[in-house]
Amino acid sequence: MANRSLLWHLIALFVSISEARAVPRPNVILLVTDDQRADTIAALGNPLIKTPNLDNLARRGFAFHNAYCMGSTMGAVCNPSRHMLLSGRSLYRYRPQHAEGTFADVMNKAGYVTWHFGKRGNTARAYHKAFLYSGYLDDTKERISGHHGRAAADRAIDFLKEGWDREQPLFMYVAFEGPHDPRVADDKGMSLYRRDDIPLPPNYSPFHPFNNGELLIRDERLAPWPRSPEVVRSHLHDYYACISSLDYQIGRILGAFEDIGQLDNTIVVFTSDHGLAIGSHGLFGKQNLYEHSMKSPLIFAGPGIPHGSSQALVYLFDIFPTVANLVHASLPADIDGKSLRPVIEGQADHVRDSIILAYGDVQRAVRKGYWKLIRYPQVGVTQLFHLGKDPAEVKNLAGDAQTSQRVAELMELLSSQQQYYGDTATLTADEFQPAAVDQMFFERNMVSPKR
Repeated sequence: MANRSLLWHLIALFVSISEARAVPRPNVILLVTDDQRADTIAALGNPLIKTPNLDNLARRGFAFHNAYCMGSTMGAVCNPSRHMLLSGRSLYRYRPQHAEGTFADVMNKAGYVTWHFGKRGNTARAYHKAFLYSGYLDDTKERISGHHGRAAADRAIDFLKEGWDREQPLFMYVAFEGPHDPRVADDKGMSLYRRDDIPLPPNYSPFHPFNNGELLIRDERLAPWPRSPEVVRSHLHDYYACISSLDYQIGRILGAFEDIGQLDNTIVVFTSDHGLAIGSHGLFGKQNLYEHSMKSPLIFAGPGIPHGSSQALVYLFDIFPTVANLVHASLPADIDGKSLRPVIEGQADHVRDSIILAYGDVQRAVRKGYWKLIRYPQVGVTQLFHLGKDPAEVKNLAGDAQTSQRVAELMELLSSQQQYYGDTATLTADEFQPAAVDQMFFERNMVSPKR
């Protein structure tokens, strides 16, 4: 009798193992746009923009509303952003010449076919060598083609239908070239929007209120000073039209997964490398630490991922360990990213209490809860915002007597976070530079803005 019981137990165990092996591992597709703000998806709160395919993704998936690029050591913010994303390491710890232990390397070792195609400029070139298949766009050609995302979508669809034998699960990384400038959309995309109906950002301003240390960089010279409502609306019109073009191409890629019967077994991750100002705070680029420039949309959808959303503070370099955790791949022990799976599955409401942001040696920021502090060491300016009451970061509370203790606490937190992540920049200067900005500031510096 005991032997019969043991036999049935072994049979049940064998059947259980066989069934587990029979369930195909999920494919993964990582879709990354270039310069797309977090507030540019209709389903996530933008009533004007047309993004039906991303809306569908958000409605069936899980969205993170506070996903941040940690920052940059250079004007090309996308460069370190993509290095962090593909390595799972923070701004001062990624190793740009080491492909071992990066996203593609880990997925290769987990038995995945790894495929990459996307933008060529300012990107993590060495990390792409770990992909079994890798290729690049002609970035400018695509941006002026009128069809942002079409070439990358064409290549992805070709591989899905002709190049992938489906004997192994697929990890696909599509790095779109848009909506980065130059932004040229076709008539169909432009006709989706009436320029006069496009609202100005709630934090629109003709000038940034002070010198943030990077007012004269290339991105800021895309429009003249003062920033007029007409020019801001013109740029936003182009920007929205290009995002709608990208949305269409993303729909084509997801449709191809459905055509080959793989969409239901595919984890889809959508994000961008960072945001962009386009008139917010009198700025046009991403070389600042405001929400509009450091936050990106972040959506996970697919098998086992419930519909929902979270206000948890996360970094884009959390995507790598999250995907690895979802597909049971082994991770390097020394990465900085944290798996967001506990948040997605409702087992936790956050994975970290605070985040630090950095740009060059001229800007630092820290956020904890709704409170956010931005420090500009070279001009001695501090900003304090309560993002729950002031999400557009318009009212600086740093000078209020009742917030002095809050400022001190956040400055201490910022300093400790710098130490933790290996950021050696000072938060003050021996002698402050002038902070005032007006039209004469740009004329004195002989800047010749151009469209």
